[in-house]
Amino acid sequence: MAVLNGVNNKHEVVVAPMEVSVEAGNYQDAERFDDDGRPRRTGTFWTASAHIITAVIGSGVLSLAWAIAQLGWVAGPAAMLLFAFVTYYTATLLAECYRTGNPDTGKRNYTYMDAVRSNLGGAKVIFCGVIQYANLVGVAIGYTIASSISMRAIRRADCFHTNGHGDPCKSSSTPYMILFGVVQILFSQIPDFDQIWWLSIVAAVMSFTYSSIGLALGIAQTVSNGGFKGSLTGISIGADVTSTQKIWHTLQAFGDIAFAYSFSNILIEIQDTIKAPPPSESKVMQKATRLSVATTTVFYMLCGCMGYAAFGDNAPDNLLTGFGFYEPFWLLDIANVAIVVHLVGAYQVFCQPIFAFVERRANFAWPDSAFITKELRVGPFALSLFRLTWRTAFVCVTTVVAMLLPFFGNVVGFLGAVSFWPLTVYFPVEMYIKQRRVPRGSTKWICLQTLSVSCLIVSIAAAAGSIADVIDALKVYRPFSG
Repeated sequence: MAVLNGVNNKHEVVVAPMEVSVEAGNYQDAERFDDDGRPRRTGTFWTASAHIITAVIGSGVLSLAWAIAQLGWVAGPAAMLLFAFVTYYTATLLAECYRTGNPDTGKRNYTYMDAVRSNLGGAKVIFCGVIQYANLVGVAIGYTIASSISMRAIRRADCFHTNGHGDPCKSSSTPYMILFGVVQILFSQIPDFDQIWWLSIVAAVMSFTYSSIGLALGIAQTVSNGGFKGSLTGISIGADVTSTQKIWHTLQAFGDIAFAYSFSNILIEIQDTIKAPPPSESKVMQKATRLSVATTTVFYMLCGCMGYAAFGDNAPDNLLTGFGFYEPFWLLDIANVAIVVHLVGAYQVFCQPIFAFVERRANFAWPDSAFITKELRVGPFALSLFRLTWRTAFVCVTTVVAMLLPFFGNVVGFLGAVSFWPLTVYFPVEMYIKQRRVPRGSTKWICLQTLSVSCLIVSIAAAAGSIADVIDALKVYRPFSG
């Protein structure tokens, strides 16, 4: 049974599932529709894994060397392993909430908010929606900024190669943001998640490409140094780093790692692309999560640790755009092109839930409007005036905000820190407890609540570190200065 509703119950519309049987005389529809009457889903373990990897392995992997430099050889890798475990475990809990009741035949929850509504309800649905969509908008803005940095790095790498490292090779990121926005306007016309699987696969390949290049350059630099750099406790307090800065940067490093692993805010939407049982969608999603988190953790550990080994306390905030490396410049160009291509796909993976939410609400509010419902299909694109207008407006707004606040990456870090606890831990734990009827006060209940409270403390601390970084950026803020 499909449910399309607004915040208030009075807007709820229940659509009965389509009967598909020989007796009904419509058995051919079984090949075209799922049990909820929607077009048959075609997603698999591999496409789900590609979506997750595209979402998780962002260009942030290249900042992990800086994060480990703040924490040191002991706490840095330990923090990455800890966040990997927490993310994987809570994702398996969340995957079981895709269907309410029976894991094979229960009512589907098409979005994260639907799952919260079915299991928890009340004000928690609004809280979930605000946190989830604010985070997704922040990620869209952050990815616009990150792509422009990589595009500008390509020009700078060529400039350094031609004119020498003494040339500042300055350039504005604004034209690159506009170019990225134009590309996103085109790709945003792809109707839904299920039809961008090919874009996610391309983006996932690009992730491995630039991560591998960053890893190879880190290994080459370490060999050139004649050994590993760094210390057990990270950057030391001294003339360049005060004790206060050490604390803030340490907390920010936790936030960076937590945000790097976050994909729970789109997990249900990814799971809704998986074809019907058997096996159940939750089992396929858990398997895809296991592969994806294991794969990303290996890359995170290798890139972060080898970057720290290569540069020690001087690890740049981005191995490929911070110019820890200058040569070979053509290899840096390839890596940054791969980053840009990846971010094109990742932007769509994170924005599709926003697009779907707005369009569902519009279809419900104005079901007879030709402006909203009528569309013309051209290949993978389904063009409608409403989709063209509103999605284009969304991309334009995120692009303008990115140009206005070039330090917004720090704000995205804050959003990531704030959203880590509720979306990655709190809601999955609470929904699992409710769905599985875990007895209050039992050992399992206590362990789950302890995990939730511990992650809340980490989120608060990471948010504090990000706020301090934003305040520092505001001191030198100039609009359109990127």
